[in-house]
Amino acid sequence: MLPVAATAAERARPNFILIVTDDQGYPDLGCIGSKPVLTPTLDRLAAEGVRGTSFYVTWPACTPSRGSILTGRYPQRNGLYDMVRNDMTNYGHRYTPEEYAFSPEMTIGLDPREQTIGDVLKRAGYRTGVVGKWDMGQARRFLPLQRGFDFFYGHGNNGIDYYTHERYGVPSMFRGNERTEADKGTYATDLFKREALRFIGESKDRPWFLYLAFNAPHGASSFGADPTDRKTREGVQAPEKYVAMYRGKVKDERLAKYYAAVTCMDEAIGEIIARLKQSGAGENTFLMFLSDNGGSGNGGNAPLKAGKSTMWEGGLRVPFVAWWPGRVPAGKVTDEFLTSLELLPTLAAAAGAKPTPGVKLDGFDLLPVLRGEKKSPRTEMFWQRRSDKAARVGQWKWVESARGGGLFDLSTDLAETRDLSTEKPDVLARVKGRFEAWRKEMDAAEPRGPFRDY
Repeated sequence: MLPVAATAAERARPNFILIVTDDQGYPDLGCIGSKPVLTPTLDRLAAEGVRGTSFYVTWPACTPSRGSILTGRYPQRNGLYDMVRNDMTNYGHRYTPEEYAFSPEMTIGLDPREQTIGDVLKRAGYRTGVVGKWDMGQARRFLPLQRGFDFFYGHGNNGIDYYTHERYGVPSMFRGNERTEADKGTYATDLFKREALRFIGESKDRPWFLYLAFNAPHGASSFGADPTDRKTREGVQAPEKYVAMYRGKVKDERLAKYYAAVTCMDEAIGEIIARLKQSGAGENTFLMFLSDNGGSGNGGNAPLKAGKSTMWEGGLRVPFVAWWPGRVPAGKVTDEFLTSLELLPTLAAAAGAKPTPGVKLDGFDLLPVLRGEKKSPRTEMFWQRRSDKAARVGQWKWVESARGGGLFDLSTDLAETRDLSTEKPDVLARVKGRFEAWRKEMDAAEPRGPFRDY
C-alpha cells in the first residue's frame, strides 16, 4: 500500500515543461561525453531521469518537426510538411521590410483546423503557455493565443538576431498577439528564461503546461536588408562570458559561440528548475527535453552521419531527456525506438486529458516504456522531405536522397556506412513497401497545406 503522501502526490495533476532546442545535435550534451560542451543542468536531469538514445523527430528541419511535436501527427497528415518559407520563388533574396510583410513567412502556417497539445490540455483545465520560437505562422490566426495557449512570448518566425530580435529588419518578438520591441538589446535566451519564470509564477492556482522553445543554438537569422550584414554567416550569437569559456579550447570562434549558446541555455534551464524546487513544485513537474532536428554541423554529429536537413541519422535522431522525480527511473539510458509523435499522447495521458475525438494521432504514451513496464510498440518510422525519403523498419534504415542512400543495419552500423541493398534485396523491398503503404495513407489524409492566410 502506498504511503499517504505518495497517494496525495499521485492525485495531484502534474505540471509539464516541454523544452525544445533549435539545431542541437545528438551528441551535444555533456553527459554523452564526446564533446567539450558544458551542460551541467541537463546532465543532472539525465542522471535523475531517463535519457533516450534512439529518439527521432519527423523532419530534419524546423517547422514540420515542430508541427508534429505540437499535434502528435506526421507533417504529411497535419499539412505542415515543409518550411513556412520554402515556396519562396526567390529564396535567398534579402527582403525589404515592406516585401517581407507579404512573404510566405508571413502568410503561411499550421492549418487552423489542427488541434495542438495546447488545445488538448486547456480543455482539461490546464493553463498553457508558449515561450520562445513558435514557427507555426505569424498571421494572427496562426499565433499561439488562437491555438490553445493562454500565454505567448517569443518570435513567430524561423529565426532572429539574438539581440535585436529582428528578421529582414522587422521586429519579430511577440507578447501575446502583438509585436514588441520593449526588450530589444537583451539576449533572447535571457528573455525566454525570464518569461518562463513569469508564466510559472502566474500559474499557481491550477496545473500548467509550458512549451519552452529556445532559439538556441540556431545560427543568427536576421537576414538584414543590408547585404553587408554578416550575422547569417557567422553562426550563433552568445554572451562573451560564455564564449570565453571555450575560446582557445575548440577549433574556431564559430564553434566557441555554438557551445557558449548551449551552455547559456543550460544555465537558464537550471534557474527554472531551481525555482520549481524552491516552490515545492519540482516533484510534481514532468519535464521532457529534445531538439527539433539534428545538429547543423557545429563540431559534427559523430557517431551519426551528416546532420540537419538530411535523411541520415544525424538529421533525424536527437537528444532526449525525461525528468519526473519519483515517476520515472533515475539514471536510466534507454535505446527503445521512440519519436516526437509520442509527446502529445504522453502529456495527454499524464494529465488525464482526452484526445480530440476524430483526430488520428500517430504516436502513443511513452511513459510505460520509460518506466520499463513495456517495450516500445513503435516498429517503424517514415520521412519525406520533398524528393528525399527514408524509412526505419526495426533495425533497418533505408534512405533515398540527392545526397546518397542505401539500406543500412542500424544495429551494427549506426553511422550508415555500409549499404546492404545488394546483399539484402528482400529486406530492401520490404522496407520500401512499408514506405509506399505509409505514403499512400498520407496522400489520402486531410488537410493539405501549408495553410495560407488568404
